Amino acid sequence: MVPLLLVLLLALVLFGAGFAMKALWWVAVIVLAVWLLGFLVRPAGTGGRRGRWYRW
Repeated sequence: MVPLLLVLLLALVLFGAGFAMKALWWVAVIVLAVWLLGFLVRPAGTGGRRGRWYRW
């Protein structure tokens, strides 16, 4: 009984980790797209010169 519960628990943990990894990949792709768009569409900075869209 205990080995069966351990196997089921392991399967549940691996399934959860796989889902989390896939979700993190989607988040990384979205962040990369926003970051690249920031280089293409940069707002005007102070003094009329073009600046970076982020502050770091």
